[in-house]
Amino acid sequence: MIKWLETHLDFERHGANWTDEIIAGLTTFITMAYILFVNPNILGEAGMPKGAVLMATAIGAGISTVMMGLYAKLPFALAPGMGLNAYFAYSVCLGLGLPWQVALGAVFIDGVIFLLLSVTPVRRWIVQAIPLSIKLAASVGIGLFIAFIGMINAGLVVKNDATLVGLGSVTRPETMLALVGLIIIVVLMALRVRGNILLGILITTIIGAFIKGSAGVPITNFTGSVVALPNWSELSQTFGAMDVMGALKWGFVSIVFTFTFVDMFDTLGTIAGLAAKLNILKEDGSFEGADRALITDSVGTIVGAVAGTSTVTTYVESAAGIAEGGKTGATALVTGILFLLSLFLWPLAEVVPSAATAPALIVVGFLMMEPILKIDFSELTEAIPAFITMIAMPFTYSIANGLIFGILSYVIMKLFTGKMREIHPVLAVLALVFVIYLVY
Repeated sequence: MIKWLETHLDFERHGANWTDEIIAGLTTFITMAYILFVNPNILGEAGMPKGAVLMATAIGAGISTVMMGLYAKLPFALAPGMGLNAYFAYSVCLGLGLPWQVALGAVFIDGVIFLLLSVTPVRRWIVQAIPLSIKLAASVGIGLFIAFIGMINAGLVVKNDATLVGLGSVTRPETMLALVGLIIIVVLMALRVRGNILLGILITTIIGAFIKGSAGVPITNFTGSVVALPNWSELSQTFGAMDVMGALKWGFVSIVFTFTFVDMFDTLGTIAGLAAKLNILKEDGSFEGADRALITDSVGTIVGAVAGTSTVTTYVESAAGIAEGGKTGATALVTGILFLLSLFLWPLAEVVPSAATAPALIVVGFLMMEPILKIDFSELTEAIPAFITMIAMPFTYSIANGLIFGILSYVIMKLFTGKMREIHPVLAVLALVFVIYLVY
């Protein structure tokens, strides 16, 4: 088996060895394992059972990452994406009042569409149609949105009748714990400690066991076991629960579009960056295994939706494993197996408090700010739509609204400044669809 894997994954050609690949796979897992605890807390806000979500997260991440290793032969890992899980819970379920089963149906459709786009030229047409400024702004806007949610969950931002939002009580035990957690994570980041977000969540969770919350009981409740055999009856609450037909209604077009848009461009940007780090990226932007990587990503989303989690996508944290010497799909294979073993940690989903995961959201939001440096603010027809995209996401509490208003403003500005030729026909069609959606 080992020899077959070495041959299949081209160990000799890449100069790889199992020691480096295992260390790289473990490193990647540690840097992104925080999603196991963050995802249940976010999707739990939509009414989903946290234990089931943790297992679905482990299944979606594990199967797709193993597939990435064996099929695409690349050291990339996948898991439910930050931003899209927030969109799932706060915009689709809480904002629009839709059942989480319908939202899962939209995620499933997203995966099917992404799969079809990955095996046809349509993907290339869409990529060419969306301006770079909007793509960059989308990442920044999602980061602001995630950070905003983190501040709300931490109790730092609260509802205010006079100003809509205001500063919460920093003396509230849960808020104080979240601030401590934030300090822990950023200090670990500054010290360049591997797995800083995961370590921060775990340390904050432990501290919470010694602090009484507003209800007069410890913030972290360790009354039960933190490790147990996979509870399939728990998972059955979400497995196959998606409502695809409900998600196919006209009113949900923007939802499906948002899932697909963000999934596609997040994936494309991530895998290109990781390929560059591997030194396999060609001048035309292609690399060996790119198509298989995109197919794997879309299959991961489909598997995740069936299991009961939001959109699965390739993680930029894979770069940590590459930096540790990961060169082949063996790195992803190790990471995927570790995620599958995480099925035994499902009780932890109920243990980790939101005060421990809220700082992680704020930090992830910060990490998504970097693309703003690549936006050309000297060209107003590019910069203003980018700005609208960024601010509309947190201010309207919707990633979809940010994309809609960003694309519409881009088309309008180009049209009325005599730059109509810069508007791709596909983008013009999208703008027309958005106008119809907003009106009706």
